[in-house]
Amino acid sequence: MRLSLSPPIVLGASLLLAGCAVGPTYRAPALATLPAFVGTGAVEARPANAGAPADLSRWWLALHDPLLTDFVDRALAQNLDLRQAVARVAQLRAALTGANAALLPSGQVSGQAGSSRQSVETPIGRLASGFPGFQRDTDLYELDFGASWEIDAFGGLNRSREAARAEWQASQAGAVAARLTVAAQTADTYVAIRGLQLRLAIAREQLETQRRLVALVELQYGKGVAAELQLRQAEGALAQVEASVPELEAGLDVAMNALDVLVGQQPGTARVALAAAAPIPAPPALSTAIGPAELLRRRPDIIAAERTLAASNARIGAAMSDYYPKFTLSGLLGTASTAGSGLFGGGASQASGVLGLRWRLFDFGRVDAEIQAARGRNAEALAAYRLTVLRASEDVENAFSALVKREAQGQILQQGEASLRRARDASLAAYKGGAVSLVEVLDADQRLLATRDARAQAETAATRAAIASFRALGGGWSPPEPVATASAAR
Repeated sequence: MRLSLSPPIVLGASLLLAGCAVGPTYRAPALATLPAFVGTGAVEARPANAGAPADLSRWWLALHDPLLTDFVDRALAQNLDLRQAVARVAQLRAALTGANAALLPSGQVSGQAGSSRQSVETPIGRLASGFPGFQRDTDLYELDFGASWEIDAFGGLNRSREAARAEWQASQAGAVAARLTVAAQTADTYVAIRGLQLRLAIAREQLETQRRLVALVELQYGKGVAAELQLRQAEGALAQVEASVPELEAGLDVAMNALDVLVGQQPGTARVALAAAAPIPAPPALSTAIGPAELLRRRPDIIAAERTLAASNARIGAAMSDYYPKFTLSGLLGTASTAGSGLFGGGASQASGVLGLRWRLFDFGRVDAEIQAARGRNAEALAAYRLTVLRASEDVENAFSALVKREAQGQILQQGEASLRRARDASLAAYKGGAVSLVEVLDADQRLLATRDARAQAETAATRAAIASFRALGGGWSPPEPVATASAAR
């Protein structure tokens, strides 16, 4: 349906209709949180927490390992997962620009110059040729400026823009979350490499000890002092230690290749830089000032989930706007003439103004289905947001627990290693003096090796748990003030 109306009437109608907006008004869901995390007290009691806590925005500097810092910085600059996240932000920014443009009038300039010849053998040509002044050749010159505007009478376009803005903000938070993940994964992989190198060094040191023991037993066996059983027991223990070396080497290769991929380079590139073993970075002091409520502000995945929820709410309004008619205002100003010289004459001017109406009047069943689908997506987004909050708290609690328990385990194993080392030296001396059997020496060796290896694993796990704690707390960026969850909704 198309109606031709005067500009004042059209303008007045658009102003009257522009204030309407359908759909639910978004309000961020209120979430009940505990005043503090369960593991806060245990983390505060750590000996390392006696020092100054790490700067949460660049927590990896607190590990005091220049090579680790270099890897993290390079990963943040070169990681391909992070570049994908940044590209998604650009895509959704473009979508927001398009949603903004949909609210504004659009215009275009068109022109044509043509020439045609009428056939006199067609019915029209035969009829026209009988009139005086008939000319077969005709020229046409036209230049027009047209504009159109869809009046957002019931707020459907505005709801779409609101959804596009929230989705863009969610993508920004997602890019920050990707940055945090990349930094944490890079540091975690680096620490795992140092832990595997320490375990490999322990195994190789034990391997040399076992070889010396086998050589000693072979010497005694050759002199008839030791039985063949003792020799075979020593060789079996040597084989066990030798078998652990390839397994550790394979794990080290996997970790080094993973670190290269995180940094955005070909696997094998970092082997030279990591060839020399280095100590496992010690877990630094950890700030416990961030509670569950503050976590909602710092965690970018929570912010992204909340913005996704806001976008789904706006999509409900966009779907509901299809219940109502759509009005389009269009106009044209131009000139047309059959002669180029008269194109800009007063008689060649032309103009038109049209108010268009489009209404899905008999399609309300499909509109109902679209609204129900939008409400379903909104309910799904709400559940996802609440689950994200719960899992964020779970991440913090698990990381705090792992950090405290692994540090305690490392201290216990350190004491046990010192005792077992003295026991092993004593048993070896007693074996050389003939006071004990080789079985006792082998047993002492095996216990010492297992304890040293367990201690290396505990130290590695403690530092990795500290990294997980920083990541769980949303460390790695400084959230703006006010944060998206408060300002963007407004």
